[in-house]
Amino acid sequence: MTLARRRPLRTLIGLLFIVILAGGAFAMWVRQTVTTPVEHQSAERIVTIDPGSGTQTIIGRLAEAGVVAHPLALKIYLRVTGGGGNLKAGDYKFPSPISPLQAVEKIRRGDVDLERVTIPEGFNRFDIAETLAAKTGKATTEEFLRLMEDQTPIERIAPAARNLEGYLFPDTYNYNSKTAPADLIQLMVNRFEEVFAPDWSARASQLGLTVHQAVTLASIIEKEAKVPDERPHMASVFFNRLKRGMPLASDPTFIYAAILAGDYDGNPNQLRHRDRFSPYNTYLVSGLPPGPIASPGRASLEAVLTPDNTDDLYFVVNGTGGRHKFSRTAAEHDAAVEEYRRQQRELQQQRGGGR
Repeated sequence: MTLARRRPLRTLIGLLFIVILAGGAFAMWVRQTVTTPVEHQSAERIVTIDPGSGTQTIIGRLAEAGVVAHPLALKIYLRVTGGGGNLKAGDYKFPSPISPLQAVEKIRRGDVDLERVTIPEGFNRFDIAETLAAKTGKATTEEFLRLMEDQTPIERIAPAARNLEGYLFPDTYNYNSKTAPADLIQLMVNRFEEVFAPDWSARASQLGLTVHQAVTLASIIEKEAKVPDERPHMASVFFNRLKRGMPLASDPTFIYAAILAGDYDGNPNQLRHRDRFSPYNTYLVSGLPPGPIASPGRASLEAVLTPDNTDDLYFVVNGTGGRHKFSRTAAEHDAAVEEYRRQQRELQQQRGGGR
């Protein structure tokens, strides 16, 4: 081979070598770029991926948010590796720093940004509104309360309901940045309807109760019971009193009346609370109050639908871990009350002697 022929070949080999080196360097840059954590402006950045978004669109959203610094590198890497499929829509929260591949993997897993708020059993709508306002920041307490005044979400199953008291089921709820205050309320109502299924409505009817009456009675039991296994026994007592036309005489009802009046001071022994005339005060008004006084949980609802079979008409705390003494007669009940008072006096004396 002549020298003239060798020169073009050497040039070609040299160019090929340069291309290989450049390609390798570019591949290394792509690899390093997609695996290197990127810092963005905020500690956590939320990016919304709309349904139907393609890989290119998703990378563009991540770049706009500052989560991806070099979108071209990520596009090439995902195309070459085939890793751009099965990306799921939703709201995603990305910490800073985070690598582009970590961000994509988060979207592939569907690890959407969800916050949680828990509503305990026995909370009334005022408690719930305050909790939602404090925990979610979606609206003020007053705004949540206004939403709860609208009874239309449950008017189909509880046409007598005046508001959503009792129908905001106590549970843990997930929400995200797009969840509106009304959505949170609807989630709780939907959960109530899931729990209080049609067969429960049928069972309430067999007992002579509407859904609204069953929820009302369950809410009283929820506030009275301290020990779970006593709920069906309490339900039996209340049913027995209702059958005899006796007032239910439940302290939580006059407390709720005081809350509605805006002057409850936390002391249930205040005579003005017990003596307040209100349709919710079951010491002064016979029968069930006009609606629930709190959100009952599943166990209290089940207690109303499957009460114990007893002849008891009374109960009072007996001073042992929140349990109650159940009685059939007024004389037995009076003796139980006196025993409880004696225990309280002894306890106060012991506390006073220990100072």
